[in-house]
Amino acid sequence: MSDRAQGQEVFAGIARRYDTLNRVLSFGQEQAWRRRGARWLPPGKLLDLGSGTGAALPVFGDRVVVALDPVPEMLALNQASVKVVALGEALPFGDESFDSVFSAYVFRNLTSISETLREIHRVLRPGGKAAVIGLGRPKGSFAAAVHRAGTAVVLPLAGAVVGARREYAYLHHSLDKLPPPEELFAGGPMEVEKIWRMGPLGFVYGALLGK
Repeated sequence: MSDRAQGQEVFAGIARRYDTLNRVLSFGQEQAWRRRGARWLPPGKLLDLGSGTGAALPVFGDRVVVALDPVPEMLALNQASVKVVALGEALPFGDESFDSVFSAYVFRNLTSISETLREIHRVLRPGGKAAVIGLGRPKGSFAAAVHRAGTAVVLPLAGAVVGARREYAYLHHSLDKLPPPEELFAGGPMEVEKIWRMGPLGFVYGALLGK
C-alpha cells in the first residue's frame, strides 16, 4: 500500500475520534496553535487545506472558507458550507482564487511538499499569505531523541485506548518523515516570512509564507 493510501485509510478509520484524541494529546492546546497561525492571514476567501473534520473553522472569524480534504469520511463531519474532496498536490481551483491558505497538521501526510507549495502559490492572489502549522521533532538531537522515545510509547497507547493503536503507531512514525521547517520551506515558490515553535520541546511549528 502506498504512503498516500495508508494515510487516507488511517484518517478514514479514526475520523470520529480524531479531534477528541488530539485535544487530549496536546493538553488542549491544538486550537491555540491553529489560532496563532490564522491571526497572520488577511481577510477574504480562505482555503483550509487538509480541513478534516473542520476543527479549525472557529479560528477563521468571518473569512469565507473552502474546506478541502482527500478523506470523505473526515469531510462528512465538517460544518463548512463549501467542501471539496481533493489533494493538496492538485488543487481543483483557478489561479489566484484565494486571499489565504491555512493548513494544520497536514504536511507530514502529503505525498509531495514541493507540488503542494506550487499549488498553494498558484491559487493565492498577489500579496496572499499561507499559514502552515505542523508537527515534527524538536530542534536538537537530544530533545528529538527524548521526544521520539516519548511518542513511541504515548501515541500507540493513546490509540489503544480508543481502539486505534495501529493508526496512532503510524502517526508516531510520520513525525520523522520531514526535515525541520527551516529546511522544508527554503528555496520554494513562497517567501518564508516567519517560523516559530510551540508545544513541549517545540515539536509543533508554525510557518507564515507570502506570495
